[in-house]
Amino acid sequence: MKEKVICGIQQVGIGVRNVSEAWAWYREHFGFTVKIFEDEGVAELMLPYTGGKPQPRFANLVLNMRGGSGFEIWEPRERELNYPETEPRLGDTGIFACKVKCPGITDAYRAFMKKGLNVLNEPVETPWGTEHFFVRDPWGNLFDIEEDQYVFVRASHLTGGGNGVILGVTDMERSIDFYGKLLDYDTVVSDTTGVFEDLEGIPGWENTLRRVLLKRSRPIQGPLSELMGPTHLELVRTLSSMPSAIYEGRMWGDPGFIHLCFDVRNMDTLQREAEALGHPFVCDSGSGFDMGDANGHFSYVEDPDGTLIEFVETYRVPVMKRLGVYIDLRNRDDKKPLGRWLTKSLRLLSSKPKQSQ
Repeated sequence: MKEKVICGIQQVGIGVRNVSEAWAWYREHFGFTVKIFEDEGVAELMLPYTGGKPQPRFANLVLNMRGGSGFEIWEPRERELNYPETEPRLGDTGIFACKVKCPGITDAYRAFMKKGLNVLNEPVETPWGTEHFFVRDPWGNLFDIEEDQYVFVRASHLTGGGNGVILGVTDMERSIDFYGKLLDYDTVVSDTTGVFEDLEGIPGWENTLRRVLLKRSRPIQGPLSELMGPTHLELVRTLSSMPSAIYEGRMWGDPGFIHLCFDVRNMDTLQREAEALGHPFVCDSGSGFDMGDANGHFSYVEDPDGTLIEFVETYRVPVMKRLGVYIDLRNRDDKKPLGRWLTKSLRLLSSKPKQSQ
């Protein structure tokens, strides 16, 4: 049996009211200029999370070529959107914030302040020694802008792509075991408990929190791994309040961070390992699916607190759609990165948002 390969975080799913409006903001302020696909259709395989019936939706997958994970921006259609009843707080279960790579924290902070963005705090050092600050997008989603010098393609953007997420958990040891064994985030970089000054101004910061930062001991590997780059996960447990589930009573695709998606190779092996750990696939596309001009095989599991984790084994991504030029990943080495020139050709997909219909 082939070995599973976790290539990296492919994207974080973000539910919004209007894809074009949201992408325009992420493009301008975070440098997500490359659109891998645009797809309008019906989510037919997520029935346990969409009220038991297929739900129309419109989606884009966009990337920042500086390196990092992408954003899969989802717009539910033909139904009313359900917002959280209360503002999510640190330690609430689910994806609390999306981390974003940033080579120049001070420059980004000053630029965001000058633009009048909703910046929540000044740059300050984390317990593991890097500086960061938080900013909200116009729809309330929270982004942790982190000092990180990783570069795939040099660009003028103030930030790179995604750098991981902040996840609320209820049983730290169980979550460390899950993310370490199934997803290879097996190295505890920092494990601290207290009230943290670097989180001041963030909802729930005044509570006693346990924060654990996880990284991978293995180097990044896989066809598109150098574009996605190294990432980390910050697990947060509140010790002085009762956590809520961020998506309690809401549907997948409703506003907020809807899932964390990993790019993988050898889905069958991954499925067996997930089942052995007690986390069977809850949704599975089978041999393949199409998302606009890209295709592959996707599946989902729930983490120990019910947060949706997606796996995508990519078969094909477009480079020059009008000429029918694609990158086919099916017969390539599962661990070897693509040639940098080939991955860099994704820059040809740079575009601007158009109004969704």
